[in-house]
Amino acid sequence: MATKIRLQRHGRKARAIYHIVVADSRAKRDGKFIEKLGVYNPNQDPAKVELNFDSAVKWVSTGAELTDTARSILSKEGVLLKNHLNGGVAKGALTQEQADAKFEAWQKEKGSKVDAVVKAKAEAAVKAKKDALAAETKIKEEREAALAAKLAEEQAEEATEEVAEEVPAAEVEETTEETTEEATEEKAAE
Repeated sequence: MATKIRLQRHGRKARAIYHIVVADSRAKRDGKFIEKLGVYNPNQDPAKVELNFDSAVKWVSTGAELTDTARSILSKEGVLLKNHLNGGVAKGALTQEQADAKFEAWQKEKGSKVDAVVKAKAEAAVKAKKDALAAETKIKEEREAALAAKLAEEQAEEATEEVAEEVPAAEVEETTEETTEEATEEKAAE
């Protein structure tokens, strides 16, 4: 029986989660499987992989075929490197201690790279938030300045209207006095 390590699709539409399984190569994609090795969730950033590491190494060493995606995931998790180092130990090229030291060094390097990526994304998010706040503050200040200018303009208009209203009232009083004087003169002349 030919075995394959492949992904089984689960989850809802557009939010897939995959189980990493060992299955008969003739079985359906989401059908019967021999053993579940782990879960792959690409919806998170970075993608989350939960894996039974020892079982995955065992299946890879026994010759299970890997699909392209499964190969990529297992390679990033270090299963293929561990299998390679175990092969070197079996052939006598390395001791078990040397193989373990190489694998631990690889894990530390990988961990530091992942931490750097996560830190960079967090800093980018903080910077984007800060930039958005600065842009909002600038827009708010511009709106306040425009509103203040509009209010000053309205107050200036009101002041000119008040002055204009006072001047005609004085002129009206003068004209009414003049018209009353003229009217009295006309009556006297008649």
